[in-house]
Amino acid sequence: MSAEVSKTTDVPIEDAIDQTGFGLYSVLYILMTGLAIIAFACISYSTTFILPTSACELSTTVAQQGVIAAAPVVGLMLGAPFWGYLGDTRGRRGTLMLSLLSTALINLVTSISVNWIMLLIFQFLATIASSGQFMLAMSLLSESVPLAKRNIAVLVVTSMFLPAQGLMGMIALGIIPYSFSYYLPALGIYWNSWRTLQVVFSVPSIVMAIGFYFMTESPKFFLARGDEKKALETLRIIHRRNLWGKKEEYKVKTLLKNSKKESETQRPSVIDQIVPLFRAPILKFTIIMIALRLLEGVGSMQIWFPTIANKFMQLLDTGASMDITVCEVLNTGINTTPAPDVVPCSLNSTAMLIVLASGALQSAINVVITLVVNKTGRRNIVLVLTAFCGVCGILVNLVPNTIASAVLYVAFLQGYLVVGLYTAISVAIFPTHLRALAIALTQSGGRVGTIATIQILNYLRDVNCEAGFYIFGTLFTCSAIVAAFLPDDRRLIKKKLAENNK
Repeated sequence: MSAEVSKTTDVPIEDAIDQTGFGLYSVLYILMTGLAIIAFACISYSTTFILPTSACELSTTVAQQGVIAAAPVVGLMLGAPFWGYLGDTRGRRGTLMLSLLSTALINLVTSISVNWIMLLIFQFLATIASSGQFMLAMSLLSESVPLAKRNIAVLVVTSMFLPAQGLMGMIALGIIPYSFSYYLPALGIYWNSWRTLQVVFSVPSIVMAIGFYFMTESPKFFLARGDEKKALETLRIIHRRNLWGKKEEYKVKTLLKNSKKESETQRPSVIDQIVPLFRAPILKFTIIMIALRLLEGVGSMQIWFPTIANKFMQLLDTGASMDITVCEVLNTGINTTPAPDVVPCSLNSTAMLIVLASGALQSAINVVITLVVNKTGRRNIVLVLTAFCGVCGILVNLVPNTIASAVLYVAFLQGYLVVGLYTAISVAIFPTHLRALAIALTQSGGRVGTIATIQILNYLRDVNCEAGFYIFGTLFTCSAIVAAFLPDDRRLIKKKLAENNK
């Protein structure tokens, strides 16, 4: 970090952010961002828990459940560029608040779905509304904390996000087993536990929308729009709140102006925002990041993890042979007689604990990554993770033991950690005025891959489950080759810090 000396002219924005310090407000921003990401997960991944628990009432078939599972991914893909554009042109904070509130409202409507088509439509709309929250929150955080702490801040938020699905499972276990049912004659439906769960999943979005009302906008956004006065005002607020209880003047008086292209006060069109991403020198990074997202098929395996864990526990309960692989577990017909007190279509509690444990493991590994990332670099960690986890995915069906095969499967799922690293890399390589849209477009590339992967896996599950692991394990391994073309981010950070200290 640059020395905190009085500067009255031409202070670069990164140096100005450094001089706000890293204190109470920065920690609060990290916490708020992490909670906003969890709120995003509660909407985007709610289908994982709603599908099996609503199946009895809505009488959904396996094919219909597959369509409902894919719809949120399509919504995330279609909505992300729209929110990215709004974030780059209207501001990250206001756009994030709008996204959170609209998401909560739509998801509340989802709770009164009268049939599976209504559930499909409103789940789709809810994920469109939520699709910008991840990139907006991450952009807002990365543009409000000092450069030297940015890697750690982003990875800490990722550590909060990773166990979200497991935490959702715990919430589901606290609600779904209840067998209450109240008839609503106006709608012709019964209000029961899965509908209540949908309402509960909407609460974090409402709370975080209120929370961000008291936070600041990105100072980088104001400067990129040519509003130096608001940028400085925001920096002073951050500095004052970081030094809570201390009286120390913020020394920066003026900021180094951005290039004419970035400081135009007139809001650029969608074309003005997109075209630079597909021109040199940014084109190379756009292609690489989209390719990495396309090759990341672990997310699809993550979506179906609760279902697989549930089937696995059912197999264990029957005392069947354990000399089979994960795919053979999925293809094994299990005849069980539920206990009298078990709610139909409920999820196995131990299976949900397994999901939570996997999320906890991901968070623990991410903490380790956070501790070493500044020394090793994000790109190099991506190389190791994709290669190792990809090989584990390939080996899942080569080990004829249920426990060992399941361990390799969980190890493959740890590859989901690259999502946070990809976001951190995108924050570093894309310029401020294009950042939110760039992250949105690259994420959309990943969601195209996820949609395709879900449908392919659904097909291969009955036809050739093993091929699914071989194909997507190999593709994930190959993404290490693509990542090798990224610059070493340690050098980028050193270069920016050196420039700021001049």
